[in-house]
This record gives sequence, structure tokens and C-alpha cells, in this order.
Amino acid sequence: MIHIQLDATTRNELRRLRHTDLSDTARNRLEMVLLSDAGWSPPRIARHLGCHPHTARAALKGYRDRGVAAFQPQRPGPPPDQQRRQTVTARLTALLGQDRTWTSRQLAEALQPDIVLSPRQLLRYLAVLKARYRRTAPTVRHKQDPAKVARAKQVLGGLKKKRRPAA
Repeated sequence: MIHIQLDATTRNELRRLRHTDLSDTARNRLEMVLLSDAGWSPPRIARHLGCHPHTARAALKGYRDRGVAAFQPQRPGPPPDQQRRQTVTARLTALLGQDRTWTSRQLAEALQPDIVLSPRQLLRYLAVLKARYRRTAPTVRHKQDPAKVARAKQVLGGLKKKRRPAA
């Protein structure tokens, strides 16, 4: 059975901490530690606070191992890889500085083989960079022959309906 025993100064400090702006989870964990100090068992603490005994044991073990930091919930998963983020954003900034239009798929391909990102992941990095993203307009204007366009306009102009004179 896990049991927390506090000295008088720590107990008073935790009681003062109880009246600060804490989340519900942190307040419950603090309460579990104070009740354990008062001699309560983890199952009794769990019944009193309406949680599972495993939760009470985990909170008490967390306080024993990490102290007051255990009151705040930890984020799941590994910490973010800041070095990779900086590498990706630096490469994206360099690519976006070029005088051309990019799609997210083209940007993802330009980052390879060093950095592998899906176009959807790449949009998140663009949001971090506050880069404005707009879909490219589907047009074939750059593939058209100006002489053929002029000829087609002339033919189409001759095919327009003529207005009938009012009777």
C-alpha cells in the first residue's frame, strides 16, 4: 500500500496551493495526496473522490516520484522534435522565397529525399509559417498558341446570332 507522509511545511504549502487556480485534475490529485497524508488508503480516497483505485495509486506514486509537477497532466507521446521543425521550416521558407507558384504536393516532393512529409502534413507547416495557401487555378492559357486563339475568336464572332429588326 502506498502512503504519503508530509512534513508540516510541505502540508501547509499544499493546502495553500489548494486555493490557487488549478484544473480539476490537478485539484483532485492534490486532494489525493492530502488525504493520503491524513491516513486514508487509496481505495478509500478513490471512493471518496469517485474515481478508480488505480487512479488514486497513480496520483500518489506520481507525487512520490515527481513532486508537485505530478499534479499537472502530462502530454501523451514523445516531446516535439524542435530540431526537425526548424529544419523543415527553414527549407520551406527557402522554397517559398522562389518566384513561382507551388502546390502542397510539389512542395512535399521538393523537400524529398531529406524530409518526407505528406501534402496534408505540409499544410500544417505552412500554417505555422503563416504562409498564405491558395489553390492554383486550372487554366491552359500558358499552353495556348496566340495565333490559334485569335482565329478561334474570329470564327466564334461570325457565328453569333444576328439581331432581327423590330417588326
